[in-house]
Amino acid sequence: MSFAVDLFSGSQCFHSCAPRARPYLSAPPFSSRSNFFWQSFSLKPTCLLRLKSRRPRVVCQAMTETEPDSNDEKEKVAYPEETSPSSVDGLVQNDGYIESVVNKDKDETGNKELSDQEATIEKNDENLVAQTTNQDEDLEVASGSPLPGMKQQLDETIKIPKTTIDILKDQVFGFDTFFVTNQESYEGGVLFKGNLRGKAAKSYEKISRRMQDKFGDQYKLFLLFNEDDKPVAVVVPKQTFQPESTAVPEWFAAGAFGLVTIFTLLLRNVPSLQLNLLSTFDNLDLLKNGIPGAFITALIIGFHEIGHLLVARDTGIKLGVPFFVPSWQIGSFGSITRILSIVPNREDLLKLSAAGPLAGFAVGLTLLLLGFILPPLDGIGIVIDPKVFHESLLAGGIAKLLLGDVLKEGTPLSINPLVLWAWTGLLINALNSIPAGELDGGRISFGIWGRKASTRIYGITIALLGVSSLFSDVAFYWTVLVFFLQRGPIAPLSDEITEPENKYIGLGIAVLLFGLLVCLPYPFPFNTEAANFDF
Repeated sequence: MSFAVDLFSGSQCFHSCAPRARPYLSAPPFSSRSNFFWQSFSLKPTCLLRLKSRRPRVVCQAMTETEPDSNDEKEKVAYPEETSPSSVDGLVQNDGYIESVVNKDKDETGNKELSDQEATIEKNDENLVAQTTNQDEDLEVASGSPLPGMKQQLDETIKIPKTTIDILKDQVFGFDTFFVTNQESYEGGVLFKGNLRGKAAKSYEKISRRMQDKFGDQYKLFLLFNEDDKPVAVVVPKQTFQPESTAVPEWFAAGAFGLVTIFTLLLRNVPSLQLNLLSTFDNLDLLKNGIPGAFITALIIGFHEIGHLLVARDTGIKLGVPFFVPSWQIGSFGSITRILSIVPNREDLLKLSAAGPLAGFAVGLTLLLLGFILPPLDGIGIVIDPKVFHESLLAGGIAKLLLGDVLKEGTPLSINPLVLWAWTGLLINALNSIPAGELDGGRISFGIWGRKASTRIYGITIALLGVSSLFSDVAFYWTVLVFFLQRGPIAPLSDEITEPENKYIGLGIAVLLFGLLVCLPYPFPFNTEAANFDF
């Protein structure tokens, strides 16, 4: 807009010199916002003195009428116009020699003033160019991590050169993919603002292919949403993404956690040892009584992890070693599995995250139904109070459906222990399906609704877990675990803009709902016949 205002401020100057001026639209792309302002300032009427014209004095007259630089300058430049008619006539009456000398002196004086002004303008332009260059150099520095949750090995010497930024803007991005309107230094890389053209997935594919052709594997592209929900492109040197080194080998730490988890799984299925934990070391032979229950629960957890591994191999996502988390209350809280590579898009994250709970729920629900249908192997099973089924909407609903009138409030009930073992496995899957942080449920929420919405859901979930922890020790320990180990944020995806297909969204919502069915209490009473509860 400054270009139009400056040109139209003096009509004589514009009409006489505009055809020789270079407008913004015909200029080559600029490397930064500072270049834009430099071009705008260079087109002010003052600079029109620099243009070569057949009538330099006409240009000077237009200058003095529109935008004089100073009062002295105005007097000097306007002198030919302010000369009285009598003086001019006197000059004309003299011989031709005197007239030619006077005209020559005027021309030399005018040309000298014009040369001085041109030199001053050129000097000012050089200063503007130097300032612009310094601003561009500041923009090119790439240090720090621009992306939430992304682990980077940072090096202050890693920079994205100006020539590379220009190639990215002019040859990699474009009208058919992402039209760049602005750029910012974004720790660890460069953030480009602009207008996304067409579908994000296709645009990302085109831009990535062009980057590969120009730079190979030197840079990594991310299509993200900005804070104002507008799409932005971030280019980061791939060199900054390096594997983290740890003092203790990952497999060794995972193995230690696994051994402790096996112990807690066995202990959970031996009630006599739970009453006196110290007596466990004097009665290790009793742990063998917990092998069947520990095996069933571990089987469900195992299928959960296999589901993740199969989808990770199919999508090319690299996973770390699973760290199994022990629990005194339910034997285990499942496992923590890190994603080591950059996930391509939300659909792949959704498939990866939902695969584990889907596999675990499928196996656990099958075993739960078998436990209700099949009689105990020893013919006795275990005796429970039916009120335990009020702790789960899913378990209570199935029990009411399959047991019918046998299920009565206050009446002892003998069931197959497989019911409790499978129920424990389902509960572990359900806890991991809660939409919070980097849990499977949190990643599912991210895949379905995006980063901003999943962050809000996480806040609500943590608040509800905090309330639940007042009534359940399991909820308390799980809230602490999530808050300190799994709260995120989730590492950025290559393309966070493209939404998943509806069928995968349906699977993700099904996992979240099934987890709620397992965790929510069963509110309806069973048959209320009075009975003595005596074991």
